[in-house]
Formats: sequence, C-alpha cells, structure tokens
Amino acid sequence: MRLAPLAVAVVVVLGVAAPSCTRTVSLPPPGLRAEARTRELAARVTTVPPAALGATYRPGCPVGPDRLRLIRMNHWGFDGKVHRGELVVHERVVRPLLYVFGEAFRARFPIRRIRPVSAYGGDDAKSMADDNTSAFNCRRVTGDASRLSRHAYGDAVDINPLENPYVDRSGTAHPPASRPYLRRDRAAPGMIGPGVVTRAFEEVGWRWGGRWSNPDYQHFSATGG
Repeated sequence: MRLAPLAVAVVVVLGVAAPSCTRTVSLPPPGLRAEARTRELAARVTTVPPAALGATYRPGCPVGPDRLRLIRMNHWGFDGKVHRGELVVHERVVRPLLYVFGEAFRARFPIRRIRPVSAYGGDDAKSMADDNTSAFNCRRVTGDASRLSRHAYGDAVDINPLENPYVDRSGTAHPPASRPYLRRDRAAPGMIGPGVVTRAFEEVGWRWGGRWSNPDYQHFSATGG
C-alpha cells in the first residue's frame, strides 16, 4: 500500500530541542479519519537520547543510533485511561507505525505499557514479563540464538506480549505467564487476532507473526521476519 501524505503534521525534533532543530513532516495515510487519529496520538518524534538506548545498543549492531527515532505517543491502557508511551524504531518505519497506533488508539485497543527495552537493561524476557510493548533491541531471536532478531534493525514491534505469546521452535511459550493465552478462541482485552491491529498493519504492508507455524502473536515486522 502506498501511503499518501496528510495535511496534519507531527512534530519531529532532531538533535537538541532548539528552534533551529525543529521541523514538521506530513504523515500517512489519506482522509479525515487518519488526521483525527494523528491528533489523538499527540505524537512527538525525536532522535533517541542515550538513556533510551542503554543496553539495547552496542557497537556492531546493524543499525546505528543516528538511524533510530523515539516516538512519544498516547495509547489506551487496560484501566480505560490514556497513557503516554515511548517506542524506539528505525526512522523509515515511523510513518507507518504512527498510522497503525493511531488506528489502535481510535479503536481504544488496550496496550499495557510502551517503554524502550533499555528500561529493562536490554533484557527481552523481562520486558515481555512486564507485558511491555517494544520495538528496537539489538538482540538475537528469543529461543534461537543463531539468528539476529528483526528488532535489532528497529523494524519490528511486539505488542502486549502477555496476552499474545511467542511459541519458539521447542514449543516453549514466551513469556511463561502467557501460556493461558495460547487459547486464541477466547477473546480477552489486549489479545491480537483478526481485527483493528492486524488490519492496520496489513494496510501498511507489515506481516503478523501470529500466522507462522511457530506463532508469534505479539510480533509484527516490515519484512515478515
């Protein structure tokens, strides 16, 4: 899907937050509904402060800090209230992700929390156990250390890991407390299935890990990996 620009803009701050470093960019996709979603997100996109990277980055990672962006945006919580979240992603996926999270916000899809994995010392297991929605983390695939995760490139997102388990090649569910949610025929708040979240990702050309032979219900990526 080709994304057309919107009339409304999201503030993007590059470098130091000074007037000379601030500019605006148009966001996808077309239509008044998308414009309303962008306003509701109140998104702010900046370069990534070192504290937001922490242990998620090290020299030799496939994407350098200069290519990463920090999205600060609103989301609905499980408590029925609006919360502020922070997501670190590759700069090229900012626009499609703002659309997707805008669609989720409009539908009041609940997200437990959105924090950089640096808040967990770069430990993906701890992030998942806290039901944290996240993106960039320079790490190997959980349950398969032979492969570099797409999260190391910043173009993959995991949403509500507790309600949306990842099942590795050995059949182990991650995080461990997610096992009751392997039953996908019983809907629960925050669970991902055919619906607003998967539709929005499909519209921007991303793929869902929930359709893999070893399902990863929390995982979406720009490349399908």
